[in-house]
Amino acid sequence: MSQPGQDAKFFQRGKIEELRSELQAAESKDKKYVKRKTVLKRIVANITMGNDMSPLFNDVVQCLGTPLLEIKKMVYLYLISYGRSKPNQIHLVIPYFLQDVNDRNPLIRALAIRTMSYIPIPVVTESLTENLRHCLKDRDAYVRKTAAICVAKLYAADPRKAEKGGFVELLRDLMLDSNATVVANAVAALSEIGDRQDGVIFRLNLATAHKLLNALEESSEWGQIYILDSLLRYVPERHVDAEQMAERIIVQLQHANSAVVLTTIKTLLYLMNYMENRKLIEHCCRKMGPPLVTLLSSGPEVQYVALRNILLIIQRRPTVLKNDVKVFFCKYNDPIYVKLAKLEIMYRLARAENANEVLAELQEYATEVDIDFVRKAVRSIGRLAIKVEAAADKSIEALLSLLETKVSYVVQEATIVIKDIFRRYPGKYEGVIPTLCTHLDLLDEPESKAAMVWILGQYADRIDNADELLDVLLDGFLSEAVEVQLALLTAAVKLFVYKSGSESAKEIVHKVLKWATEDVDNPDLRDRGFMYWRMLAINPSVTGEIVLAEKPPITTDSDRMDRGALDQLLLHTGTISSIYHKNPETFIRNAVGKALVDSPALNSNSRAVLVALPRLQVPDMPIVIPGPGPQEPQAQKRDPPPLASMSKPLPQPEEGTVADVEEEGESDHEDTPDQSKSDDPYSSLGNAFKDYMTDQPRPIVTTSRQRHEDEDLLF
Repeated sequence: MSQPGQDAKFFQRGKIEELRSELQAAESKDKKYVKRKTVLKRIVANITMGNDMSPLFNDVVQCLGTPLLEIKKMVYLYLISYGRSKPNQIHLVIPYFLQDVNDRNPLIRALAIRTMSYIPIPVVTESLTENLRHCLKDRDAYVRKTAAICVAKLYAADPRKAEKGGFVELLRDLMLDSNATVVANAVAALSEIGDRQDGVIFRLNLATAHKLLNALEESSEWGQIYILDSLLRYVPERHVDAEQMAERIIVQLQHANSAVVLTTIKTLLYLMNYMENRKLIEHCCRKMGPPLVTLLSSGPEVQYVALRNILLIIQRRPTVLKNDVKVFFCKYNDPIYVKLAKLEIMYRLARAENANEVLAELQEYATEVDIDFVRKAVRSIGRLAIKVEAAADKSIEALLSLLETKVSYVVQEATIVIKDIFRRYPGKYEGVIPTLCTHLDLLDEPESKAAMVWILGQYADRIDNADELLDVLLDGFLSEAVEVQLALLTAAVKLFVYKSGSESAKEIVHKVLKWATEDVDNPDLRDRGFMYWRMLAINPSVTGEIVLAEKPPITTDSDRMDRGALDQLLLHTGTISSIYHKNPETFIRNAVGKALVDSPALNSNSRAVLVALPRLQVPDMPIVIPGPGPQEPQAQKRDPPPLASMSKPLPQPEEGTVADVEEEGESDHEDTPDQSKSDDPYSSLGNAFKDYMTDQPRPIVTTSRQRHEDEDLLF
């Protein structure tokens, strides 16, 4: 075997004719196959570099007759790369496949069966089927574990052939194998098949789940991940079953591999939904904290994955890290994406007990040089004031000190959050309004302008020169963003209501209403202008009651993810879904969603927010596949039923069955009520708009279903 670093000389672009002539010359005087091995290394190196070596197909295939394992590996690697692109020549390789599958060396047997599974061509698949069945029962564990993965590849190439040949049942038997690696590969293959939309539904019963746990300690790291992940397919029927399983796997939290730790946490979070013992649940939460903190000592990429997962976990189980907020304080050398993720978690973990520490840290961040980071820090100060009432006073002081810096982006973010604080604590902090008004010229972004305009309109009775300030902001009304235009329109009406006797207020409201109804194309703005104009023309006092009505105080409830969606996302802990905070079916084609399954052991809180997965599209007529497993009774031919009842129920699984074909969960459709003319919101207006009416308003009748999209918790 060559020493490391000595194969670099092979990575040079080679010509097809030269390589072919060298292969042919190596057949004569090459008793130890040294020349042939050298040429094949050059060919494999060129494949690695992206050079097309497919013209050498016939010449390379001839090398399969060589009894040397190293040469066979390289030839099979070549076949994996070019086998599917040579359907007319692949029949030349079939005899070699059949010969190697029956070789005495288990490495060669496994290599042959593995390569055949990588070439999804009918003639190869046909030869693979019977040999794969023998390899699944091979006396050598290495061959069996390779064959288990090959079943998943066969299923991907030809699902009918795999089911018809009984390979799913053979995989189920391998889950009870004496070798832990074989068990792990069988679980991995069944999981891959079960994750397909056209695959069987992979379920575990209690006995099989405990047998998988027995193989957990002897498995490799990847094997442990597969086994732990498969436990999510077990639905406990009793609280004690879930509790016993949690006690057995909690030791895996001490594993050095971060993937094993995250998968263990995912399984524990899943089992907690079926547990009743509060002390055990609290014990599991305490045990999950230190491993998550340990992940933050890894590189920035692993840190970010851990932080995004932690953000989900603490929303569902806040006690996991409730005393560890200091761990998430940012370091000077953290990348910006890690800092932003830590900021969000700091806000989530903030309580009255640690609010002062968090606020002091956020004030430090607000003086950093990174603009995005400073913006999020200032906004987090405001969110902290809204969430923790005890910290509101100090947060306002911190925001006022930041206003004095006169840095544009700091002032703008502070203005936005102060507006929300006014909504949260009405009548308490209006004394800071004069300070805000002095920084009006620093506002140049739509959101901050709209916030300041809202403050001017809402408190126009307390601001002596509110009409002058609004008049300045109205100079560029037609060129402003729609968000600012809407705020200016409402603020002008509020100003007129407060100061109806002021000539400047009358002039401002008339000017804004004229612009909004005649010079603006946005329908929302135009409709609001018509509405305000008509209200002021009919009864100005009622207009005041409407536009100045008491508003509900702002809360932090909108920051929380929907509980049902959160339970769904936690089933994907440690995957890319936990980074995007999106279910995989929303961004991966043909991905199958996951959701908690109802059972007698499921706690009432989780049952109340169960998410039903959408029903898969099933064929109109039942598909009958002969082979192992329960047979469906043949029904007499009759007219097809209506579309709503087209799908025929499949046979129920027998006791102890692990993988069976079942229907998916109930449909998540909601009935859309019929809309009639009596629902017309404009039916009582008549000709209220008079000269300002340009279009006859009509109700819009929609029949499309509303779809709920998961909330992304990025700032």
